[in-house]
Amino acid sequence: MTPAPFDTSIPTLGPCLIHSPLHRIGGVEAPYKTDAVDRILYHSHLLEDGRDVSQPSYEEAGPREMIYFDPAKTTVGIVTCGGLCPGLNDIIRGIVHRCHQQYGVARVYGFRYGYEGLVQRFGHTPLLLKPSSVDQAHHFGGTLLGSSRGKQDIGEMVDTLEDMKVDILFVIGGDGTLRGAAELTKEIERRGLKKAVVGIPKTIDNDIRYLDKSFGFETAFDAAVQAVKCAYVEATGAVNGVGLVKLMGRDSGFIACYAALAGSNVDFVLIPEVHFELEGEAGFLEFLRQRLMKRGNAVIVVAEGAGQHLMQSGDTTDASGNKRYGDIGPFLKDRINAFFKERKTEVNLKYIDPSYIVRSVPANAQDNVYCSRLAQNAVHAAMAGKTKMLVGRWHGSFVHLPLELVIHGRRKVDPTQELWHSVLECTGQPMVMK
Repeated sequence: MTPAPFDTSIPTLGPCLIHSPLHRIGGVEAPYKTDAVDRILYHSHLLEDGRDVSQPSYEEAGPREMIYFDPAKTTVGIVTCGGLCPGLNDIIRGIVHRCHQQYGVARVYGFRYGYEGLVQRFGHTPLLLKPSSVDQAHHFGGTLLGSSRGKQDIGEMVDTLEDMKVDILFVIGGDGTLRGAAELTKEIERRGLKKAVVGIPKTIDNDIRYLDKSFGFETAFDAAVQAVKCAYVEATGAVNGVGLVKLMGRDSGFIACYAALAGSNVDFVLIPEVHFELEGEAGFLEFLRQRLMKRGNAVIVVAEGAGQHLMQSGDTTDASGNKRYGDIGPFLKDRINAFFKERKTEVNLKYIDPSYIVRSVPANAQDNVYCSRLAQNAVHAAMAGKTKMLVGRWHGSFVHLPLELVIHGRRKVDPTQELWHSVLECTGQPMVMK
């Protein structure tokens, strides 16, 4: 193991000359952090030879004793982008409460419908957010600000921030959204402005690099497990019953893996990271036939990005610039039915796609706490003038990560590591299907 070759430093807008109002929280001295001392190591284990050498580390998140922005003069903006995800309202609520109640920031605006809300010609009037207007938001799924996909003109967005005198912008979104945040910081720097941009990573797929997990993932796979259970009931209630469930995961199969492990009644998990073929003696369809002969039923969980090489999906892209994938769920359903029809074998296949149900549910208790702490630490970082960064959790601790570090590539399931091997043990499926 060698130290990771990347820069983990976090830019700051300038010297922090203002005493934080968080001197005492509930009668206890605030747990202030120091950038140079309070750091979380990138590697959680010693190097193989046991040498005590310098390793990359991240700034630990938390309140700073001295802050950059004067709360009484500070204006904050919040924007949510991309697809819906459990916990968005929890994050918004957490930011508003921390700004108002802990720091005394009175002007917090919510920009509506994603980055469109930062472009004035779309006519989406920002909302003035107060604790009273977000108190019950965490009980509901979705985002009270609305969302949208797609790129917008960076210059126009910065113009809006200038016109509204926004000092801090919290950007809540996934990979594409965070790339947009990085572009915003470049334009802000080019204009010589003192504005902080802090990201809070959101993705059901749990595919943000260098993070333990992203918010909403716990709730999402919890809801996905219910769909898998329904598929199992359907499969066991018919002759040669097959329950086929398509779950989220364009490029990373984490939710499919966790849903299968939690349900413990899945026979096959198909994910983007592991290649498989349908036909042939060692193909998926033949293994499915053998499973039905042996048990009389089977449950299949497939991530949306799996098996793309089997379909002609073309080269079109969506509004966010992501390649449009073929729909593996109906495709797999049709191929399974055709396979058994050719062999004159009865099969009763039930197909379940719970994607929008999973995306739109309110956050569960565990995600609720996680979102609250993410929001807390994002506000602490922004008030200290930190920018071009996001807040996340690494090895169980909340840390600051540079935006440039996480926007290049996605976190994926490693087929050689423990998670995938746990799936193989749980399902009993063959390691290779080709």
